[in-house]
Amino acid sequence: MSEKLVTVARFSDCIQAELARLLLEGEGITAFVMGQHGSAISVGVPGIADVQLQTPESQADEAMKILEAGRQGEESEQDWDEDVGNEQDEELEQE
Repeated sequence: MSEKLVTVARFSDCIQAELARLLLEGEGITAFVMGQHGSAISVGVPGIADVQLQTPESQADEAMKILEAGRQGEESEQDWDEDVGNEQDEELEQE
């Protein structure tokens, strides 16, 4: 008998859901994207698509930790990119 799947994250964009699935699978977590076909219809319409990322129940806690760490990494990369852009602007102004 197969294990119950649980939703560990929801997305309004199937591309983001697929990227998250790849992240989890890279960490050895089995993951499935559900609802991606419906999201193609509603591209550009906020709040309509409900794309779910699901894992087996036994891997759900670990999956959520990995996804959260990935989100925090994205935020720090954005901060870094903003800092680099500001430094480059300052260098141009000095010239």
